[in-house]
Amino acid sequence: MAGGSGAHYTTPSLDAWGTMYQRAYHGPISPQSLGQTLVSEFDRGDLRAQLIGEGDQVMVQIASRGGQMSGGRTALSVQLTRMEDGVVARLGQQEWFGVAASLGTTALWALKNPWTLLGRLDDIAQDLVSLQLSARVWETVDAAARTLGATHEISERLRRLTCGYCLSANEVGAPSCVACGAPLGPDQPRGCLRCGYVVPAGSTTCPNCGAALAA
Repeated sequence: MAGGSGAHYTTPSLDAWGTMYQRAYHGPISPQSLGQTLVSEFDRGDLRAQLIGEGDQVMVQIASRGGQMSGGRTALSVQLTRMEDGVVARLGQQEWFGVAASLGTTALWALKNPWTLLGRLDDIAQDLVSLQLSARVWETVDAAARTLGATHEISERLRRLTCGYCLSANEVGAPSCVACGAPLGPDQPRGCLRCGYVVPAGSTTCPNCGAALAA
């Protein structure tokens, strides 16, 4: 789960231009459904898109149709990974995998091959087209997630309050700890409404995207 136990995040997810490259969506969605939506949206006109992998982790690559189709060109890549209550989406850049990517062994290698998140590359094309494409990708993912019933807010199932006396997990709104009976405080963990990162109670800014959190 993002931001809590087993967190995926270690650094603020902003690239060199302040564009977010990592978001979490909580709800009844899957990496495959989001990936197929991205391919349907971007595999047209001057762009081509392909879906690699299946199950709990897939990757969508988006690139210009110009050049050879055998691979080797840089593509905008969207890594979609299942988490406990939804999907984490990461935007990055990676080599385009050609026709061989349809083979199972190559697809597996593609998913495991180290890639670099936006903002960690020295040779990324820092132009308006790149920024516009990144923005379009996030708009598409956001819209698809909303259609499928997912949001950046964590579900009630994941909301837990840890007892300060015995460290037992308790349901939201419980007046006292179910394990030791100690009174529980009013603060609850919540999801950042901008990126879905699960932030600790009392936080004023999101450690993932830097957004200010409402009191």
